[in-house]
Amino acid sequence: MESYKAKKNLTQALIHLFLIVFSITMLVPFLWMVLTAFKSQTEATAIDPFVILPSTWNFDNFATVWTSYNFLYLYKNTLLMIFFRVLCAVLTATMAGYAFGRLQFPFKNLLFSLVLIQMMVPSQIFIIPQYIMVSKLKWINTIAGLVFPGMVTAFGTFLLKTGYQGLPKDLEEAASIDGCNIGQQFLVIMMPLTRSSMVSLGIFTAVFAFKDLMWPMIVCSDAKSTTLSAGLAKMQGQFSSNFPQLMAAATMACLPMIVLYLIFQKQFVEGIATSGGKL
Repeated sequence: MESYKAKKNLTQALIHLFLIVFSITMLVPFLWMVLTAFKSQTEATAIDPFVILPSTWNFDNFATVWTSYNFLYLYKNTLLMIFFRVLCAVLTATMAGYAFGRLQFPFKNLLFSLVLIQMMVPSQIFIIPQYIMVSKLKWINTIAGLVFPGMVTAFGTFLLKTGYQGLPKDLEEAASIDGCNIGQQFLVIMMPLTRSSMVSLGIFTAVFAFKDLMWPMIVCSDAKSTTLSAGLAKMQGQFSSNFPQLMAAATMACLPMIVLYLIFQKQFVEGIATSGGKL
């Protein structure tokens, strides 16, 4: 019995050791980014692996980036894009998921197959028609143009459809006996029960919107209307780059998602665990 406990404790210790080493390995790029932001250009480009901490902690890189690259506009545009994309995606996916998951109507399977096809093809295929539509609507260099591709989500429709299909039919039957119509069944009975799926979709949509690079660079050429990801890409020079300023900008760009995670940490973990998905 004692040998079994000793073997079990050794196994758990090795597992924890592996997880700790793996976690530290994942944190190294982030720590390198933060430390480089406080270095000078000479220190950042010096070939010396043993110099990790800056000799003097230089905060001028953050001040220069903030004043030179309109970071206030980048924050505002990014947060507005995330908010409206999450709002539109959750709203449209919830209604479409309920229709495909619980209702019966003509060509239901055909229409849902078209939704699945959108998940199977690369998103770059839709860039040209989306840009033409945004141009016709005169949404170039606007928040509406940034939000446009995320108004409807095939992945969200599939996710919410799965969530609604997992609910028992007795709920709708009981609501129908009590006199509820389809709209009341959806809003009062069914939609609150898919809260975890909606939280998951909101998390995925926010992360994907924050990481979106190609679309903001295409639709927003104005420096005051673009997002953090596109702004960071434009800071890198063709022949040379100021790495401390670039790392300072990257550190500042991470702050919104870190703050959002700290605020919605419980919902974040619950949504990921419920959906079984990976970011």
